[in-house]
Amino acid sequence: MKSLTFKELHLSKDVERAVEDLGFEEPTPIQAQSIPFILEGRDVIGQAQTGTGKTAAFGIPALEMIDPDVKKVQVIVLCPTRELANQVAEELNKLAKYQKTKILPIYGGQPIERQIKALRRGVQIVIGTPGRVMDHIERKTLRLNAVEMVVLDEADEMLDMGFREDIEDILNEVPEERQTILFSATMPKPILRLTKRYQNNPQMIKTVHKKLTVPLVEQYYFEVKRHVKPEVLCRLIDIYNVKSSLVFCNTKKQVDTLAETLRSRGYLVDALHGDLKQKQRDKVMASFRKGDIETLIATDVAARGIDVENIEVVFNYDIPQDEESYVHRIGRTGRAGREGTAFTFAAGKDIRKIKSIQKHTGAKIIRKKVPSQSDVEDIRAELLSQKVKDAVDAGHMGEYIHWVENLLEEDYTSVDIAAALVKIVLSDVKK
Repeated sequence: MKSLTFKELHLSKDVERAVEDLGFEEPTPIQAQSIPFILEGRDVIGQAQTGTGKTAAFGIPALEMIDPDVKKVQVIVLCPTRELANQVAEELNKLAKYQKTKILPIYGGQPIERQIKALRRGVQIVIGTPGRVMDHIERKTLRLNAVEMVVLDEADEMLDMGFREDIEDILNEVPEERQTILFSATMPKPILRLTKRYQNNPQMIKTVHKKLTVPLVEQYYFEVKRHVKPEVLCRLIDIYNVKSSLVFCNTKKQVDTLAETLRSRGYLVDALHGDLKQKQRDKVMASFRKGDIETLIATDVAARGIDVENIEVVFNYDIPQDEESYVHRIGRTGRAGREGTAFTFAAGKDIRKIKSIQKHTGAKIIRKKVPSQSDVEDIRAELLSQKVKDAVDAGHMGEYIHWVENLLEEDYTSVDIAAALVKIVLSDVKK
Protein backbone atom coordinates (compact mmCIF):
# COMPACT_ATOMS: atom_id res chain seq x y z
CA MET A 1 0.00 0.00 0.00
CA LYS A 2 1.34 3.41 -1.01
CA SER A 3 2.06 5.61 1.99
CA LEU A 4 0.26 8.95 2.27
CA THR A 5 2.00 12.29 2.48
CA PHE A 6 0.68 15.16 4.62
CA LYS A 7 -0.14 17.06 1.41
CA GLU A 8 -2.49 14.25 0.34
CA LEU A 9 -4.49 14.72 3.56
CA HIS A 10 -5.65 18.12 2.18
CA LEU A 11 -5.11 20.00 5.42
CA SER A 12 -5.77 23.71 5.86
CA LYS A 13 -2.86 26.00 4.95
CA ASP A 14 -2.20 26.96 8.59
CA VAL A 15 -1.88 23.36 9.79
CA GLU A 16 0.08 22.28 6.70
CA ARG A 17 2.57 25.13 7.25
CA ALA A 18 3.04 24.11 10.90
CA VAL A 19 3.62 20.46 9.90
CA GLU A 20 6.11 21.66 7.26
CA ASP A 21 7.93 23.79 9.88
CA LEU A 22 8.25 20.75 12.14
CA GLY A 23 9.98 19.00 9.24
CA PHE A 24 7.78 15.88 9.14
CA GLU A 25 7.71 14.35 5.67
CA GLU A 26 4.92 11.79 5.95
CA PRO A 27 2.43 10.59 8.57
CA THR A 28 3.27 7.66 10.85
CA PRO A 29 1.07 4.54 10.32
CA ILE A 30 -1.37 5.52 13.11
CA GLN A 31 -1.65 9.07 11.71
CA ALA A 32 -2.15 7.92 8.11
CA GLN A 33 -4.93 5.53 9.16
CA SER A 34 -6.66 7.73 11.78
CA ILE A 35 -6.60 11.27 10.39
CA PRO A 36 -8.87 10.68 7.33
CA PHE A 37 -11.58 9.03 9.50
CA ILE A 38 -11.40 11.70 12.22
CA LEU A 39 -11.57 14.46 9.57
CA GLU A 40 -14.76 12.79 8.29
CA GLY A 41 -16.25 13.19 11.78
CA ARG A 42 -16.16 9.48 12.62
CA ASP A 43 -15.63 8.11 16.13
CA VAL A 44 -12.32 6.24 16.24
CA ILE A 45 -10.68 3.62 18.48
CA GLY A 46 -6.91 3.61 17.93
CA GLN A 47 -4.74 0.88 19.37
CA ALA A 48 -1.21 2.24 19.43
CA GLN A 49 1.80 2.36 21.73
CA THR A 50 3.33 5.53 23.17
CA GLY A 51 5.70 7.18 20.70
CA THR A 52 3.83 6.24 17.51
CA GLY A 53 2.69 9.81 16.77
CA LYS A 54 -0.86 9.52 18.10
CA THR A 55 -0.92 13.10 19.47
CA ALA A 56 -0.82 14.46 15.91
CA ALA A 57 -3.28 11.72 14.85
CA PHE A 58 -6.01 13.41 16.91
CA GLY A 59 -4.39 16.86 17.20
CA ILE A 60 -4.35 17.68 13.49
CA PRO A 61 -8.09 16.92 12.96
CA ALA A 62 -8.93 18.75 16.22
CA LEU A 63 -7.20 21.90 14.96
CA GLU A 64 -8.95 21.55 11.58
CA MET A 65 -12.41 21.64 13.22
CA ILE A 66 -11.76 24.42 15.77
CA ASP A 67 -13.31 27.84 15.23
CA PRO A 68 -10.71 30.18 16.83
CA ASP A 69 -13.24 33.05 16.90
CA VAL A 70 -15.51 31.11 19.28
CA LYS A 71 -14.01 31.53 22.75
CA LYS A 72 -15.49 28.34 24.16
CA VAL A 73 -13.99 24.90 24.82
CA GLN A 74 -14.57 22.89 21.63
CA VAL A 75 -12.16 20.00 22.22
CA ILE A 76 -11.29 18.25 25.47
CA VAL A 77 -8.41 15.76 25.74
CA LEU A 78 -8.18 13.56 28.85
CA CYS A 79 -4.74 12.20 29.83
CA PRO A 80 -3.64 10.00 32.75
CA THR A 81 -0.77 12.20 34.02
CA ARG A 82 0.32 15.84 34.20
CA GLU A 83 3.47 14.91 32.23
CA LEU A 84 1.42 13.60 29.31
CA ALA A 85 -1.00 16.56 29.49
CA ASN A 86 1.94 18.97 29.19
CA GLN A 87 3.50 16.93 26.40
CA VAL A 88 0.24 16.89 24.39
CA ALA A 89 -0.25 20.65 24.96
CA GLU A 90 3.30 21.32 23.76
CA GLU A 91 2.80 19.31 20.55
CA LEU A 92 -0.60 20.87 19.80
CA ASN A 93 0.82 24.38 20.31
CA LYS A 94 3.46 23.62 17.67
CA LEU A 95 0.76 22.43 15.26
CA ALA A 96 -1.38 25.51 16.06
CA LYS A 97 1.52 27.88 15.39
CA TYR A 98 -0.33 29.78 12.62
CA GLN A 99 -3.78 29.72 14.28
CA LYS A 100 -5.31 31.85 17.01
CA THR A 101 -6.34 28.69 18.87
CA LYS A 102 -5.84 28.82 22.65
CA ILE A 103 -4.72 25.54 24.24
CA LEU A 104 -4.61 24.99 28.01
CA PRO A 105 -3.28 22.03 30.03
CA ILE A 106 -5.02 21.61 33.42
CA TYR A 107 -3.84 19.18 36.09
CA GLY A 108 -3.41 18.78 39.83
CA GLY A 109 -0.30 20.18 41.50
CA GLN A 110 -0.60 23.53 39.71
CA PRO A 111 -2.45 26.44 41.40
CA ILE A 112 -6.09 26.19 40.32
CA GLU A 113 -6.51 30.01 40.36
CA ARG A 114 -4.04 30.35 37.49
CA GLN A 115 -6.05 27.83 35.45
CA ILE A 116 -9.34 29.59 36.27
CA LYS A 117 -7.94 32.93 35.01
CA ALA A 118 -6.81 31.28 31.75
CA LEU A 119 -10.20 29.58 31.27
CA ARG A 120 -12.01 32.91 31.77
CA ARG A 121 -9.96 34.50 28.99
CA GLY A 122 -11.28 31.92 26.54
CA VAL A 123 -9.79 28.57 25.55
CA GLN A 124 -10.70 26.30 22.60
CA ILE A 125 -8.79 23.14 23.59
CA VAL A 126 -8.41 21.83 27.15
CA ILE A 127 -5.99 19.00 27.89
CA GLY A 128 -6.38 17.70 31.41
CA THR A 129 -6.21 14.91 33.93
CA PRO A 130 -9.69 13.57 34.83
CA GLY A 131 -9.49 14.60 38.52
CA ARG A 132 -8.63 18.25 37.81
CA VAL A 133 -11.15 18.46 34.93
CA MET A 134 -13.89 17.25 37.34
CA ASP A 135 -12.73 19.80 39.91
CA HIS A 136 -13.26 22.63 37.38
CA ILE A 137 -16.64 21.23 36.28
CA GLU A 138 -17.85 21.15 39.90
CA ARG A 139 -16.63 24.75 40.43
CA LYS A 140 -18.40 25.72 37.18
CA THR A 141 -15.12 27.21 35.91
CA LEU A 142 -15.09 24.78 32.97
CA ARG A 143 -18.17 24.51 30.74
CA LEU A 144 -18.32 21.73 28.18
CA ASN A 145 -21.61 22.60 26.43
CA ALA A 146 -19.79 23.63 23.20
CA VAL A 147 -17.52 20.56 23.02
CA GLU A 148 -17.53 18.85 19.62
CA MET A 149 -14.68 16.38 20.18
CA VAL A 150 -13.57 14.35 23.21
CA VAL A 151 -10.26 12.48 23.15
CA LEU A 152 -9.31 9.80 25.67
CA ASP A 153 -5.54 9.46 25.40
CA GLU A 154 -3.91 6.35 26.92
CA ALA A 155 -7.35 5.21 28.09
CA ASP A 156 -6.11 1.91 29.55
CA GLU A 157 -3.68 3.75 31.80
CA MET A 158 -6.45 6.11 33.01
CA LEU A 159 -8.65 3.14 33.94
CA ASP A 160 -5.73 1.42 35.71
CA MET A 161 -5.30 4.60 37.77
CA GLY A 162 -8.93 4.48 38.91
CA PHE A 163 -10.32 7.32 36.75
CA ARG A 164 -13.26 5.35 35.28
CA GLU A 165 -15.92 7.20 37.30
CA ASP A 166 -14.44 10.63 36.52
CA ILE A 167 -14.21 9.78 32.81
CA GLU A 168 -17.86 8.70 32.71
CA ASP A 169 -18.96 11.84 34.59
CA ILE A 170 -17.05 14.03 32.11
CA LEU A 171 -18.50 12.18 29.09
CA ASN A 172 -21.98 12.72 30.54
CA GLU A 173 -21.27 16.48 30.76
CA VAL A 174 -20.47 16.95 27.07
CA PRO A 175 -23.18 17.13 24.35
CA GLU A 176 -24.39 13.80 22.96
CA GLU A 177 -23.81 15.09 19.42
CA ARG A 178 -20.02 14.95 19.54
CA GLN A 179 -17.08 13.02 18.18
CA THR A 180 -15.34 10.62 20.59
CA ILE A 181 -11.77 9.48 19.91
CA LEU A 182 -10.09 6.85 22.08
CA PHE A 183 -6.43 5.79 22.02
CA SER A 184 -5.14 2.88 24.07
CA ALA A 185 -2.12 0.58 23.96
CA THR A 186 -4.27 -2.38 25.04
CA MET A 187 -7.97 -3.19 24.69
CA PRO A 188 -9.12 -4.84 27.96
CA LYS A 189 -12.85 -5.44 28.59
CA PRO A 190 -13.40 -2.21 30.61
CA ILE A 191 -12.17 -0.18 27.58
CA LEU A 192 -14.47 -2.07 25.21
CA ARG A 193 -17.41 -1.46 27.57
CA LEU A 194 -16.56 2.26 27.58
CA THR A 195 -16.43 2.39 23.77
CA LYS A 196 -19.74 0.54 23.46
CA ARG A 197 -21.47 2.97 25.78
CA TYR A 198 -19.98 6.29 24.68
CA GLN A 199 -18.99 5.87 21.01
CA ASN A 200 -21.15 5.76 17.91
CA ASN A 201 -20.17 3.04 15.39
CA PRO A 202 -16.42 3.65 15.93
CA GLN A 203 -13.78 2.85 13.33
CA MET A 204 -11.21 0.48 14.83
CA ILE A 205 -7.59 1.23 13.87
CA LYS A 206 -4.73 -0.95 14.96
CA THR A 207 -1.04 -0.59 14.16
CA VAL A 208 0.15 -4.17 13.92
CA HIS A 209 3.63 -5.23 14.93
CA LYS A 210 5.13 -7.01 11.93
CA LYS A 211 7.44 -9.97 12.38
CA LEU A 212 10.78 -8.23 11.99
CA THR A 213 14.06 -9.87 11.07
CA VAL A 214 16.97 -7.99 12.59
CA PRO A 215 20.17 -7.92 10.54
CA LEU A 216 23.42 -9.24 12.00
CA VAL A 217 24.63 -5.88 13.25
CA GLU A 218 26.22 -5.03 16.60
CA GLN A 219 23.77 -2.68 18.31
CA TYR A 220 24.49 -0.23 21.12
CA TYR A 221 22.80 2.76 22.69
CA PHE A 222 24.10 5.78 24.60
CA GLU A 223 22.11 7.85 27.06
CA VAL A 224 22.62 11.29 25.56
CA LYS A 225 20.73 14.53 26.28
CA ARG A 226 19.71 16.51 23.18
CA HIS A 227 22.13 19.43 23.66
CA VAL A 228 25.23 17.18 23.77
CA LYS A 229 24.28 14.92 20.83
CA PRO A 230 26.44 16.78 18.24
CA GLU A 231 29.53 16.54 20.49
CA VAL A 232 28.98 12.82 21.19
CA LEU A 233 28.40 12.09 17.49
CA CYS A 234 31.67 13.81 16.53
CA ARG A 235 33.54 12.02 19.31
CA LEU A 236 32.31 8.60 18.13
CA ILE A 237 33.16 9.33 14.48
CA ASP A 238 36.68 10.33 15.62
CA ILE A 239 37.23 7.44 18.03
CA TYR A 240 36.17 4.74 15.59
CA ASN A 241 37.77 6.59 12.66
CA VAL A 242 34.54 6.10 10.69
CA LYS A 243 34.99 6.64 6.96
CA SER A 244 31.41 5.88 5.90
CA SER A 245 28.41 6.47 8.15
CA LEU A 246 24.70 7.16 7.84
CA VAL A 247 23.08 9.41 10.48
CA PHE A 248 19.27 9.33 10.84
CA CYS A 249 17.22 12.27 12.13
CA ASN A 250 13.43 12.39 12.40
CA THR A 251 12.91 15.77 10.69
CA LYS A 252 14.25 17.70 7.69
CA LYS A 253 14.99 20.64 9.98
CA GLN A 254 17.19 18.50 12.25
CA VAL A 255 19.00 17.05 9.22
CA ASP A 256 19.92 20.54 7.96
CA THR A 257 20.90 21.82 11.42
CA LEU A 258 23.15 18.83 12.15
CA ALA A 259 24.75 18.90 8.69
CA GLU A 260 25.64 22.58 9.22
CA THR A 261 27.09 21.85 12.68
CA LEU A 262 29.30 19.01 11.40
CA ARG A 263 30.43 21.01 8.34
CA SER A 264 31.53 23.85 10.62
CA ARG A 265 33.66 21.33 12.55
CA GLY A 266 35.40 20.19 9.36
CA TYR A 267 33.63 16.87 8.72
CA LEU A 268 32.93 15.66 5.16
CA VAL A 269 29.14 15.65 5.44
CA ASP A 270 25.99 16.23 3.40
CA ALA A 271 22.22 16.17 3.94
CA LEU A 272 19.49 14.13 2.28
CA HIS A 273 15.76 14.81 2.75
CA GLY A 274 12.47 15.24 0.89
CA ASP A 275 13.01 18.92 0.00
CA LEU A 276 15.91 18.06 -2.32
CA LYS A 277 15.15 17.63 -6.02
CA GLN A 278 16.01 14.29 -7.63
CA LYS A 279 19.06 15.77 -9.37
CA GLN A 280 20.41 17.05 -6.02
CA ARG A 281 19.75 13.68 -4.36
CA ASP A 282 21.60 11.84 -7.13
CA LYS A 283 24.56 14.21 -6.77
CA VAL A 284 24.71 13.70 -2.97
CA MET A 285 24.49 9.91 -3.35
CA ALA A 286 27.23 9.86 -6.02
CA SER A 287 29.55 11.80 -3.66
CA PHE A 288 28.72 9.41 -0.80
CA ARG A 289 29.44 6.31 -2.91
CA LYS A 290 32.77 7.78 -4.07
CA GLY A 291 33.79 8.60 -0.49
CA ASP A 292 33.90 12.37 -1.06
CA ILE A 293 31.25 12.50 1.67
CA GLU A 294 32.03 10.36 4.74
CA THR A 295 28.89 11.12 6.78
CA LEU A 296 25.43 11.28 5.20
CA ILE A 297 22.64 12.75 7.38
CA ALA A 298 19.15 11.74 6.26
CA THR A 299 15.48 11.32 7.12
CA ASP A 300 13.80 7.90 6.80
CA VAL A 301 11.86 8.93 3.69
CA ALA A 302 14.94 10.23 1.86
CA ALA A 303 16.99 7.17 2.83
CA ARG A 304 14.64 4.75 1.06
CA GLY A 305 16.48 3.14 -1.79
CA ILE A 306 19.94 3.95 -0.40
CA ASP A 307 22.01 0.92 -1.34
CA VAL A 308 25.64 1.52 -0.43
CA GLU A 309 27.62 -1.58 0.50
CA ASN A 310 30.42 -0.17 2.65
CA ILE A 311 28.50 1.79 5.33
CA GLU A 312 30.41 1.04 8.54
CA VAL A 313 28.11 2.63 11.11
CA VAL A 314 24.47 3.73 11.31
CA PHE A 315 23.74 6.40 13.92
CA ASN A 316 20.17 6.83 15.18
CA TYR A 317 20.69 10.48 16.15
CA ASP A 318 16.93 10.64 16.82
CA ILE A 319 15.26 7.42 17.88
CA PRO A 320 12.72 6.34 15.22
CA GLN A 321 8.95 6.35 15.82
CA ASP A 322 8.53 2.58 15.42
CA GLU A 323 10.37 -0.73 15.43
CA GLU A 324 10.06 -1.23 11.67
CA SER A 325 11.90 2.03 10.94
CA TYR A 326 14.65 1.01 13.37
CA VAL A 327 15.18 -2.31 11.56
CA HIS A 328 15.22 -0.59 8.14
CA ARG A 329 17.77 1.94 9.39
CA ILE A 330 20.27 -0.47 10.92
CA GLY A 331 19.96 -2.77 7.90
CA ARG A 332 21.91 -0.18 5.89
CA THR A 333 25.15 -1.39 7.51
CA GLY A 334 26.68 -4.87 7.66
CA ARG A 335 25.86 -5.66 4.03
CA ALA A 336 27.49 -8.17 1.69
CA GLY A 337 28.92 -10.22 4.56
CA ARG A 338 30.71 -7.25 6.16
CA GLU A 339 30.46 -6.40 9.86
CA GLY A 340 28.25 -3.46 10.81
CA THR A 341 27.54 -1.36 13.88
CA ALA A 342 24.51 0.68 14.94
CA PHE A 343 24.66 3.38 17.62
CA THR A 344 21.44 4.89 18.99
CA PHE A 345 21.19 8.08 21.07
CA ALA A 346 18.45 7.92 23.69
CA ALA A 347 17.38 9.88 26.77
CA GLY A 348 14.38 10.02 29.09
CA LYS A 349 11.30 8.43 27.52
CA ASP A 350 13.43 7.20 24.58
CA ILE A 351 14.70 4.43 26.87
CA ARG A 352 11.16 2.97 26.83
CA LYS A 353 11.35 2.91 23.04
CA ILE A 354 14.67 1.03 23.19
CA LYS A 355 12.99 -1.61 25.38
CA SER A 356 10.03 -1.79 22.99
CA ILE A 357 12.36 -2.25 19.99
CA GLN A 358 14.18 -5.06 21.83
CA LYS A 359 10.89 -6.72 22.75
CA HIS A 360 9.38 -6.66 19.27
CA THR A 361 12.52 -7.45 17.27
CA GLY A 362 14.38 -9.78 19.61
CA ALA A 363 17.42 -7.55 19.10
CA LYS A 364 20.05 -7.12 21.79
CA ILE A 365 20.85 -3.40 22.15
CA ILE A 366 23.66 -3.01 24.66
CA ARG A 367 24.04 0.17 26.68
CA LYS A 368 27.43 1.83 26.33
CA LYS A 369 28.99 4.58 28.42
CA VAL A 370 29.42 7.86 26.53
CA PRO A 371 33.18 8.15 26.04
CA SER A 372 34.78 11.20 27.62
CA GLN A 373 37.56 13.08 25.86
CA SER A 374 40.07 11.36 28.15
CA ASP A 375 38.73 7.93 27.09
CA VAL A 376 39.49 8.65 23.44
CA GLU A 377 43.19 7.59 23.50
CA ASP A 378 42.46 4.38 25.42
CA ILE A 379 39.65 3.32 23.07
CA ARG A 380 41.73 4.08 19.97
CA ALA A 381 44.64 2.07 21.38
CA GLU A 382 42.27 -0.81 22.25
CA LEU A 383 40.82 -0.84 18.72
CA LEU A 384 44.30 -0.78 17.20
CA SER A 385 45.41 -3.58 19.53
CA GLN A 386 42.55 -5.78 18.31
CA LYS A 387 43.37 -5.02 14.68
CA VAL A 388 47.01 -6.01 15.30
CA LYS A 389 45.94 -9.33 16.89
CA ASP A 390 43.59 -10.04 13.98
CA ALA A 391 46.38 -9.30 11.47
CA VAL A 392 48.84 -11.61 13.30
CA ASP A 393 46.22 -14.41 13.42
CA ALA A 394 45.48 -13.97 9.72
CA GLY A 395 49.17 -14.40 8.75
CA HIS A 396 50.52 -13.51 5.23
CA MET A 397 53.06 -11.05 6.66
CA GLY A 398 56.24 -12.22 4.92
CA GLU A 399 57.23 -8.94 3.23
CA TYR A 400 56.45 -6.92 6.38
CA ILE A 401 58.53 -9.25 8.57
CA HIS A 402 61.47 -8.70 6.21
CA TRP A 403 61.05 -4.92 6.60
CA VAL A 404 61.03 -5.17 10.42
CA GLU A 405 64.09 -7.44 10.39
CA ASN A 406 65.99 -4.73 8.47
CA LEU A 407 65.18 -2.24 11.25
CA LEU A 408 66.25 -4.73 13.93
CA GLU A 409 69.64 -5.04 12.22
CA GLU A 410 70.03 -1.26 12.70
CA ASP A 411 69.93 -1.84 16.50
CA TYR A 412 66.27 -0.80 17.04
CA THR A 413 64.43 -3.10 19.46
CA SER A 414 61.18 -4.78 18.39
CA VAL A 415 59.36 -2.95 21.24
CA ASP A 416 60.63 0.45 19.99
CA ILE A 417 59.56 -0.33 16.41
CA ALA A 418 56.07 -1.47 17.53
CA ALA A 419 55.61 1.59 19.79
CA ALA A 420 56.70 3.95 16.99
CA LEU A 421 54.17 2.36 14.60
CA VAL A 422 51.38 2.72 17.20
CA LYS A 423 52.35 6.37 17.71
CA ILE A 424 52.26 7.04 13.94
CA VAL A 425 48.87 5.32 13.49
CA LEU A 426 47.22 7.07 16.44
CA SER A 427 48.66 10.44 15.42
CA ASP A 428 47.22 9.99 11.92
CA VAL A 429 43.80 9.21 13.38
CA LYS A 430 43.91 12.43 15.43
CA LYS A 431 44.48 14.61 12.34
